[in-house]
Amino acid sequence: MTASYETLTTRLDGTVLSATFHAPPINLIGPEVVRDLVGLLDELSRPDAARVVVFDSADGDFFFPHVDMTHVAEYTAEAAKGGGPGDASLGMLFRKLSQIPAVTLAKLRGRARGAGSEFLLACDMRFASRETAVLGQPEVGIGAPPGAGAIQHLTRLLGRGRALEAVLTSADFDAELAERYGWINRAVPDAELDAFVAGLAARIGGFPRDALIAAKAAINAISLPARADVRADAALFQQLVRSEATQQRTAALFKRGFQTRGRTELDLGDALGELNAVD
Repeated sequence: MTASYETLTTRLDGTVLSATFHAPPINLIGPEVVRDLVGLLDELSRPDAARVVVFDSADGDFFFPHVDMTHVAEYTAEAAKGGGPGDASLGMLFRKLSQIPAVTLAKLRGRARGAGSEFLLACDMRFASRETAVLGQPEVGIGAPPGAGAIQHLTRLLGRGRALEAVLTSADFDAELAERYGWINRAVPDAELDAFVAGLAARIGGFPRDALIAAKAAINAISLPARADVRADAALFQQLVRSEATQQRTAALFKRGFQTRGRTELDLGDALGELNAVD
């Protein structure tokens, strides 16, 4: 890898690239993270790129808690640089992540909610710490439907009823339940997670590149949503995230410590339920 990144640290070990996100204070998905992801995906699209990429976070509490709600326009503008002409959305950028020739593995510790969960869903495989991982789609509880892939991916992975449960409750799911539902590939004991993912990455990285690319492309052709569906989800999110109801609920969350390292972010599913109780 030749590029340098503001919120990403990369390390190449043979055919496997490790990419660690570090965007203090709590790894929100903002303009800087999106800009770095656009650059990394460009590099990973090259013929000489790594065969396997392992994504993780330097923050043990937060992989990606969600987008930065104070910079929606800015991160959307950065996403447009990677999603393609006319595709100013995280959903289309994450679709590009799903389609790069490299095999992408997500190693989850801490919280991945909203677009953080959708980033993981765009990766090819997801492995989570049994003790620390938390996933959630809090968007409906805030006032808008998910807009960057959760509706498409969760419906395919979980089935209709469980996808509705995940999206409509805006609740937090621990790793064991997420594994049982199919949100992640496996929940692994935290002490074993690094070695497990490293071994899997090395195994896949040792296989012929052309076979990996062809097999991934064939599975993508069956499983990825149509571009029009991704665009429709993004448009609806962009519309409702600006609504009065969303603005009011977001303001109430900020009063409780939203987007800071505290109880509201650590237990966002509970905080959303409490917000309903006082409405």
